[in-house]
Amino acid sequence: MSRDATSAMLERIGEDNVRFLHLQFTDLLGMPKNVAIPVKQAEKALTGGIGFDGSSIQGFVRIEESDMILKPDLSTYTLLPWRSGEYTVARFMCDVYKANGKPFEGDPRYVLRTAMEDAARDGYIFNTGPELEFFLFRTIDGKPTTFFQDAGGYFDLAPTDLAEDVRREIIIALTEMGFEIEASHHEVAESQHEIDFKYSDALHTADNVITFKFVAKTMALMRGLHASFMAKPIYGICGSGMHTNCSLAKGGVNAFYDPDAPRELSTACMHFIGGLLRHAKAITRVANPTINSYKRLVPGYEAPCYISWSAGNRSALVRVPTPRGNSTRVEFRSPDPTCNPYLTFAAMLTAGMEGVRERIEPPAGVDKNIYHMAAEDRRCAGIETLPGDLYSAHQALLADDLICRALGPHVVEALTNVAEAEWEAYRTAVHPWELERYLATY
Repeated sequence: MSRDATSAMLERIGEDNVRFLHLQFTDLLGMPKNVAIPVKQAEKALTGGIGFDGSSIQGFVRIEESDMILKPDLSTYTLLPWRSGEYTVARFMCDVYKANGKPFEGDPRYVLRTAMEDAARDGYIFNTGPELEFFLFRTIDGKPTTFFQDAGGYFDLAPTDLAEDVRREIIIALTEMGFEIEASHHEVAESQHEIDFKYSDALHTADNVITFKFVAKTMALMRGLHASFMAKPIYGICGSGMHTNCSLAKGGVNAFYDPDAPRELSTACMHFIGGLLRHAKAITRVANPTINSYKRLVPGYEAPCYISWSAGNRSALVRVPTPRGNSTRVEFRSPDPTCNPYLTFAAMLTAGMEGVRERIEPPAGVDKNIYHMAAEDRRCAGIETLPGDLYSAHQALLADDLICRALGPHVVEALTNVAEAEWEAYRTAVHPWELERYLATY
């Protein structure tokens, strides 16, 4: 970081009357973490970083390797709108370094940055635009419930209530923090909402995903509600997805668009799709990281579970939306908002870039509703199924050398520890469904 950049940032912090700085980063599970410092420590943070104990962070390091350093990314500076006035608070997203000054290989931001640098060697910039869905639930005595706050449906215009107020306040806060909001609407399920913001390069977008969830939860809490990004909080209704639109740019031009190609999709676009489909099972482990994620990936609720692509079919895993030209993009529909966006985008980019480099042709597109196809018809069409549970997804990850190398051995080992512990706890738990089904009978 240059001395001029540091001086300019310190001057800006002073002009904004900032009293405290939040140095944010994420753990392996995508949970935002924070070290708060008084503004007097700003120069130290910007020049040498701020030390912290990494041994207590999920997926980081053992206690004997715990000394770590947070280094702020100046481009992520923003004020927290709800903390302005006498005690104005600003935020930086940070990169994590080891005590010896080298980047920490378990930092999700580092994993994505490395994947993007690899794509940049071929001249590509990876852009992503996720669509995050979430529920707004009531709280009782400060604890979250699954009681709906509203009874609206898809694109409904409902009377003003707490849910509508919170969605508006989320948008206002995000706008003040520099987001360009493109759309917001009520989703299919009761109390389910979606807010879309403009695409950007994958690292900036991943930062925005973390910020988005943080802001949504904060604004909801201030209104006595709980914003939940859980993939499938309620049985029998749609879950929450994080459909991710993505594209490659080269020389300032959308590399997925070719006006002379079939469907106006370039060979790079088709090969990128081929790479995504080849590695879809392994990507599922990071794009759908919880036991609950796989309750969403079932037929009938607009969530994909079949490995296929289409120019418009929403039952396919990969969909190509209608717009062309600079808006040409691929929509990867399996991720859910519990994922770590840095790891998910890194896995997607790595898979897609292998497709581009090895010229992997995708199978024929599927235009019919795959949910309505018989199992034999799917088999004949070569349509495979995504992993049906966390254990199977993790096994698929371990079997995929490319995605494991992209994540790095530290991250893969940590993901393995998490998956094994989660699966064993789930496997041995007695579920209320079992009691209802068997207790009286047997």
